[in-house]
Amino acid sequence: MKLVIGLGNPGREYENTRHNIGFELADMFAKKYNCNFKTEKKFEADIFDVNINGEKVIVVKPLTYMNLSGNAVKKIVDFYNVDIKDILIMHDDLDMTLGKIRIVNNSSSGGHNGVKSITNCLGTQDYVRFKIGISGKNNSIQAIDCVLGKFNKEERTILDEVYSKLDNLIDDFVNYDVVKLKRESYDFLTLGN
Repeated sequence: MKLVIGLGNPGREYENTRHNIGFELADMFAKKYNCNFKTEKKFEADIFDVNINGEKVIVVKPLTYMNLSGNAVKKIVDFYNVDIKDILIMHDDLDMTLGKIRIVNNSSSGGHNGVKSITNCLGTQDYVRFKIGISGKNNSIQAIDCVLGKFNKEERTILDEVYSKLDNLIDDFVNYDVVKLKRESYDFLTLGN
């Protein structure tokens, strides 16, 4: 079993914000696999599951708001007894240029509050993370204003191009080990400046 978590904040006011890249990716995969999210109150999350090459994959959008993402993740991990190495977290990264992507595992949060929450709740950081850069040309604005800011048309074009290259991300996570995934699939894809 694999667990794929898209981080973000619930609510219309957070749609199209930089911090909601994980939600956008989760929505993209729901469409790809022709699945619908179902709200699971016991997990404080929207989830769907899909079978990929005989492997059950649960895709999750925590509804706990970003800073408490770990609460939902922990409930799901405990309920399904998911191995930590079978978790993929998809999220934004303020320290990377818009459109740059990177896969890391067993890595520090880099100041990302959603990742911090997950690490605190799981008691480990030994899970896989897929990060997309959100940093724009104006790096002088406050972090909170940046992550909760909306993408402009030019930025959205860059993101849409990145998203179009990620169609097989979950399939690759299911089928490859992390080292191969990092080396062969995504580590060198950079579409932003």
